Amino acid sequence: MIETILLALGLVLILEGLVYALAPSLIEELLKALQSLSIAQRRQIGILVLALGIVLIVMARQFR
Repeated sequence: MIETILLALGLVLILEGLVYALAPSLIEELLKALQSLSIAQRRQIGILVLALGIVLIVMARQFR
């Protein structure tokens, strides 16, 4: 279990690092776009991403 958590965390950090390394100006644009959204819209996006993450985890566990 702990190895799966560490693997997932490592993959997230790799993806985050790639975005910052390859497109730092894109991060600034994304933050500006997020500021234009209401808190409710940001919360809905967060819930949607959370749900998508759970679905991907369940799918990955099915292939195991």
